[in-house]
Order: sequence, then structure tokens, then C-alpha cells
Amino acid sequence: MKTITIQELVKQFSLEVLTGKDELQQIITKTKSRRPGLEFMDQFHFIAKRHVLILGKNEINYLHTLKDSESRLRIGNMVTYEPPCIIITWKQKEPLGLRQYCMEAGIPVLRTESSTSEFRAMLDAFLLKMLAPEIAIHGVCVNVSGIGILLRGKSGTGKSETANTLIRRGHRLVADDIVVLKKLSPQTILGTHNEKNKEFLALRSVGLLNVVRSYGRAAFQDETRIVLDIELTKWQADTLNNELELETKYTEYMGVEIPHIEIQLQPGRDVAALIEAAANNWHLKQEGYSAAEEFMERIELSMEEED
Repeated sequence: MKTITIQELVKQFSLEVLTGKDELQQIITKTKSRRPGLEFMDQFHFIAKRHVLILGKNEINYLHTLKDSESRLRIGNMVTYEPPCIIITWKQKEPLGLRQYCMEAGIPVLRTESSTSEFRAMLDAFLLKMLAPEIAIHGVCVNVSGIGILLRGKSGTGKSETANTLIRRGHRLVADDIVVLKKLSPQTILGTHNEKNKEFLALRSVGLLNVVRSYGRAAFQDETRIVLDIELTKWQADTLNNELELETKYTEYMGVEIPHIEIQLQPGRDVAALIEAAANNWHLKQEGYSAAEEFMERIELSMEEED
């Protein structure tokens, strides 16, 4: 199970630490934050524990309307859900009793100037990305015409060289050699680098290239959603390579199926252009258009006219 520390949250969002400075190495395991409601009332077995709790204006105002004894009771109930930390938004003043209960329970209390909705959206996106299941694979990840493409193939097939050509044509590198894939949802795979290979492209006979310094900031993208899996393979003379439209094949990564295309290599083939064509074709298919279907409709119409 992946985890992150509260200290990482503090650093990421520049949070003010009100209590629990010695507890910031505690870990977070849940990808969703919660705004307490029933947590104030009592202990309910159907409410999951260990979620980061956010106190917005509604929660703080509610606690401020209560008598001191009642407010402490509600805070005590909330703390029993064992949140790794509690975050107050809008830079509000914490309610009476919150520091005491959290100090006794070892729960850091943090504060941000951001609004509740804005901060929670940023926090949940950050937690989801940081805690997402991930694998590392050998390949190259690029963003072509706005879509994420994973290039795979045996060593020496020219993946990095093809990526370099695509970059020179205005597309973007995400990762070379080692691509980190993160599963954000049952339908979404995110491709990124492993920090060490960020911005670097290794070219045979040339060496290591920093694409940002060589081609400018627009040549690199930190991450991208993977929508195509393209495998570069050796040319096979006996295979059929001129089908009007190939039946869609898929490659599975952590249970998510990604459309798969095989591009066979041969001297003189513009592989980068074929990848651009595949990206453009994917865009058209998302809009409901199929060139093969239109072609067959024209053939059928022509045959009807001849009859």
C-alpha cells in the first residue's frame, strides 16, 4: 500500500501547522478527504476512519454555535474517527477544544487560506495521484496532438529516436526509457517520469539530451493520460499490412485496457508520421467518425448506382 506523510501535504500546500509539529511524519493512506457531518454526532460503523478531515465555514460555524461543553463533545466524537490530520480552510479560528483533543490524540491541526471547495479539489487530486497504484515499464511516453501515447518495443527499435522526431515536430516528451504508469481510476492510466529521467532523452550515437534546454519548455510535459499503446516491431514480409481498418486490440495495464497498435519498421518508413496519423485517427474516432466506414458507404453507393 502506498502512503504519503503529513509533512508532504504541508510542503505541497504551504499549510500552517497549528498543533502536532512532532507528528508530521504520520502517514496518509486514503485518497479522499472528508468534511465531517455525522462524525460530530456519534460513532457509526459505516463511516470509514483514517480520512483527512476538512473543516470549512459550515463546520466551524456549527461548532461555534454550540456551548463549550457541547462543542467539546462533538469534537471528541470527530476525533474518534482517527483522522491523520485535520485541516481548517479560509484561515478560520479553530473552535474551542480542538487543539486539546488533537494534541492528546496526536493529530496535527493544519490551516490554509484557500477556500474549502478549492482546497479540497486540489487535495483530493494530489492524494489520488500520490497514492495511486503504479508500475514502471520500459518504453517512451510522449504527448502527440494532445493525447498520451506509450511507445514500446525491443531495445534498438528506435523508440527514443522516434520521440526526438516527434518533439522536433512540436509534440512533447513525458518520459524516456522508464515510464511510470499510475492507475487513477478503472478507466484511466496516467503516464509520467520517475523524477530521475525527467526531461532527458537518450539517443544512440549522440548521448543524453535535455529536451527542455535543447528545444524549449514546450518540448516537455510532466504527465499525460495514456490513450494509445503503440509497439514498434520488425517488419514481417508475409503479414497483411493493408487492411482498411484493423480490429481494435488492447494492452492491459493494472486492469485498464488501452487500445494497442503495432507499427512494423522498415527502412524509409516515416514512423513519427504514422504515430501522428494514429493520434489524429484516434481523435476522429472519439468524435464518431470512421474513414473505413465512409469508404465502404461510398463503395456500396457506387454499386447501387451501377445497378
